[in-house]
Amino acid sequence: MTATRDLKIVTIGAGYVGLVTGVCFSDFGYAVSCVDKDAGKIEQLKKGKIPIFEVGLEALVLRNTRAKRLSFTTDLADVASGADVVFIGVGTPPAEDGSADLQYVMAAVEELAPLLSGFTVIAIKSTVPVGTGDKVEALIRKTAPNADFAVVSNPEFLREGAAIADFKNPDRVIIGTTDERARDVMARLYRPFSALGPPTVFTDRRTSELLKYAANAYLATKISFINEIADLCEAVGANVTDVAFGMGLDERIGSKYLAPGPGYGGSCFPKDTMALLDIAKKAGAHARIVEQVVNVNEARKQAMAEKVIKLCGGSVDGLTVAVLGLAFKPDTDDVRDTPAFPIIQALQKAGAKIRAYDPEAMEESEAHLSDVAYCTDAYDCARGADVIVLATEWKRFRDLDFNHLSEIMSTKRFADLRNVYTPQAVRDHGFEYVSIGRS
Repeated sequence: MTATRDLKIVTIGAGYVGLVTGVCFSDFGYAVSCVDKDAGKIEQLKKGKIPIFEVGLEALVLRNTRAKRLSFTTDLADVASGADVVFIGVGTPPAEDGSADLQYVMAAVEELAPLLSGFTVIAIKSTVPVGTGDKVEALIRKTAPNADFAVVSNPEFLREGAAIADFKNPDRVIIGTTDERARDVMARLYRPFSALGPPTVFTDRRTSELLKYAANAYLATKISFINEIADLCEAVGANVTDVAFGMGLDERIGSKYLAPGPGYGGSCFPKDTMALLDIAKKAGAHARIVEQVVNVNEARKQAMAEKVIKLCGGSVDGLTVAVLGLAFKPDTDDVRDTPAFPIIQALQKAGAKIRAYDPEAMEESEAHLSDVAYCTDAYDCARGADVIVLATEWKRFRDLDFNHLSEIMSTKRFADLRNVYTPQAVRDHGFEYVSIGRS
């Protein structure tokens, strides 16, 4: 079996965005080549081994490589010629000042430019500041004056842990271009998706670039908002779970991202909120709400550590803390800006000894944390502990055996930073228990 659709696709970058993009398009029947400079990563992918943990991704890679629709290479020159769409899906990490670092985007474009042949759409999937498409277009025109191309903004809206479902069943497809030929190509490319119902929104390139930042900043705002409401609930004796549920029933608000916790993390919200602040500053505009969202989120981690210390009678010096969950959210091994790390470091600074367990993120964590004992499962982690801190709501942490925990812990204390459990149910087992925004 080979490609069943007539567009040839190349994705530059076999990280989270580029890999998911390429694999999913191949599963819709397109011929896709994924390019990455990391030779080790490419060799692993050729063997069907996935460098990131993402539910369902390995099966799709195997299926489409066997069907000869999906290939991997380190040599862009081998696959760029004759491509109809080249996706730029490389990283845009935060610089020291919070701005998005575009060095990998521009390096990819500079390498691509002289290889273009025939009309090619360069679609930027990476999250980039407003005006990046203009810079990419200028660089290509300088490097390859005779190239026939159009630069399009096509932001991704993928949630880690649910990226395959999000890509195949998107809420919307955003395409930023005023070039009619590019519009036609992108409309053809996304036709299989349109048949499933999601709207395709065509706009100009700068609007599309800003839209991605605005969407992520708004979701981050909902998280910081409900976290502050949770603090207020604790102060006045209200229940944040019921508050959030009642709010979410209002269709103008919606229930998503109203779960209180230790703050947002991951590859998107922290860097995108900071990048949006940088964009606003450079444009001479204000983004005061987003600025406060960032401040609230930063303060949140220390507040969670203090909550654990308070549960332990005001001191964790010499105590053993069992941390369940290191990834910033379940179903991923991503530890970028995870709230668990600053909480652990604050507890260590206060004198605590840390044991930790995460189903997928322990190997990634070792490069960022020191003096942590990594465990084989939740019960191994809890053995001899003075307090459990539930930092990431993996499914396997949702049905812990509290009778068994009572037998193996030194002291029965439980800090539920994700509101997984009903307070009274845990207390009925003799545990001292705290959660977020509930008494």
